Amino acid sequence: MDAQTKTIAQNCLTASYEATMDFPEIVGALIKAGFDGYLVDYRRSTTTYYLPDGDNVELPNVKTPGLVAAIFAAEVVEANVRQAQAKTPGYTYKGFCEKVKAAGCAGYLVSFLGKRVVYYGRTGETHVEHFPQ
Repeated sequence: MDAQTKTIAQNCLTASYEATMDFPEIVGALIKAGFDGYLVDYRRSTTTYYLPDGDNVELPNVKTPGLVAAIFAAEVVEANVRQAQAKTPGYTYKGFCEKVKAAGCAGYLVSFLGKRVVYYGRTGETHVEHFPQ
């Protein structure tokens, strides 16, 4: 993976935390750069961006307090996704991460090809969000 592609991934991750780009803008930028998805791992505090050929770049996330709860509360994860989608006043990505970790979300996989995000817990339970059509 070339340096420019890695920089795009880093810029998108930074933009998430700094609220300078929203999810649709980040997805668009990553697709334009050739990525086909990414994986956020709250237990390792990393985000890995994948190219179709298997090449990838793993970047460190901003640390957020708290551990991933043992019980996955899909309804709480969904409620936090809805707040993000509605651009609820006071919403931050860092706050989102803290809340979904407390709700047992161990991470999530964003698939551009599948047009979905799969949130998962430590027990393998999932909640799926489809991209708007």
